[in-house]
Amino acid sequence: MASSMRMSFILFFACSLFLQGTLGEVICETLPTNLCSFAIASSGKRCVLENFQNNDGKLEFTCKTSEVVVSTMAGHIETDKCVSACGADRSFVGISSDAFLAPQFTANLCSPACYQNCPNIVDLYFNMAAGEGK
Repeated sequence: MASSMRMSFILFFACSLFLQGTLGEVICETLPTNLCSFAIASSGKRCVLENFQNNDGKLEFTCKTSEVVVSTMAGHIETDKCVSACGADRSFVGISSDAFLAPQFTANLCSPACYQNCPNIVDLYFNMAAGEGK
């Protein structure tokens, strides 16, 4: 009996450690640049890809926390499937409506694969369009 109780405790402890690692916070500054765009930090602020010139004069990228707050979806990192379905590009620097200039972008954004499955990207671009009166 004591042995099974000890084993249950060890199993519970191991599972607790595993869950803490998988349920960690999303912090923009710690994300790799290939996951930065279309991510939302645990604080609810959007992550944004920025570029800078390093000491050698080379252009590098970093992930930063923007001031744009999303009231839902905190701690969300968009899937590659959604980025592709919506015709978005993770290499965009900053949060910009430049994507609207691409002829197929709006069609991709409004497609069922994007519109019905990718609320983060849809929310971002619809709010930008509304803010710019498009």
